[in-house]
Amino acid sequence: MTHARVKVAIVGASGYSGEELVRLLLTHPFADLVAVTSRQNAGQPIAQVFPRFASHPLSRTLKFSEPDAARLAAEAEIIFLALPHGVAAEFAIPLQKAGRRVIDLSADFRLRSAAVYQEFYGHEHPAPHLLATAVYGLPEFHRAAIRQATLIASPGCYPTSILIPTLPLLKAGLIESSGIIADSLSGVTGAGRKAEIDYLFCECNESMRGYGLPKHRHLSEIEEQLSLAAGQPVVIQFTPHLIPVNRGIHTTLYLAPTRRFRTPEEQAALGQEITACYRDAYASEPFVRLLEGKALPDTKNVVGTNTLEIAWRLDPRTGRLLVLSAQDNLLKGASGQAVQSMNVLCGFPETSGLL
Repeated sequence: MTHARVKVAIVGASGYSGEELVRLLLTHPFADLVAVTSRQNAGQPIAQVFPRFASHPLSRTLKFSEPDAARLAAEAEIIFLALPHGVAAEFAIPLQKAGRRVIDLSADFRLRSAAVYQEFYGHEHPAPHLLATAVYGLPEFHRAAIRQATLIASPGCYPTSILIPTLPLLKAGLIESSGIIADSLSGVTGAGRKAEIDYLFCECNESMRGYGLPKHRHLSEIEEQLSLAAGQPVVIQFTPHLIPVNRGIHTTLYLAPTRRFRTPEEQAALGQEITACYRDAYASEPFVRLLEGKALPDTKNVVGTNTLEIAWRLDPRTGRLLVLSAQDNLLKGASGQAVQSMNVLCGFPETSGLL
């Protein structure tokens, strides 16, 4: 089957997520990368800023430019915004008015409530009128809405690592909506490409630390999506940690099953239901890998891919269900998932450019 090619642009292409978007879109079988923007790198060809792409012919001719919404709207059909929150909306507004489709990797359109955005991000929402039209870009759950979207809010990295393992169980009524605990560990690229003391090599190497306690910004979208699935408000305990690796997220979830499993027979029966729930949700999903036997998620098996791994264990001593996940924070947690949404939006095979 042949597919019409689509012209795409990246605003903020010099950050870690932007660099991954450049890599994915340079080689995408159905996309033509026509513009990349970066104020600090304006005028320089891609190959000069990112020598790793120098073997691609386009990397020597396509130059970074100053971001200009009118020019981007004239050149591209789909524009990726790899910008900080608060800044992305400045481009989304005119691009939407120009009839272009926008995939935003920031937090600006992930929430339905402008009040919640202000609570967690510390300033008024710059475009509250667009919140109702934005689609949360988690393809495994919002595929149909993504196909019709003009504005896609690509999920955060931590939320993806928590929502994909939790949503099927919550929707099936297999876990309680209260008492959810999530511990996540992220590589340093999750902080973005910026010069701050906390992220210098000597501050991160041979060191692990929690941060963003007790109210990390990603809690807002995690709790909103869980609440929508549960049909009632959900509040969780979430603790993120910085670990001395370049990329990858590992999350451990502590969940309370809706029924007890006192005997081996009850444990086996509940285990079968959990397995069936995950298989129903993800057996045909190309980027979710359910681990079996003794295997547990490991970032080394997902870094460089758009895949998220899941494994789980029932603990009869505590009565808890432990669910673990691993993903690449820059791919399934950011740029890869954004391209996955583009594939869905355009009717391309969902794995295009991602395998």
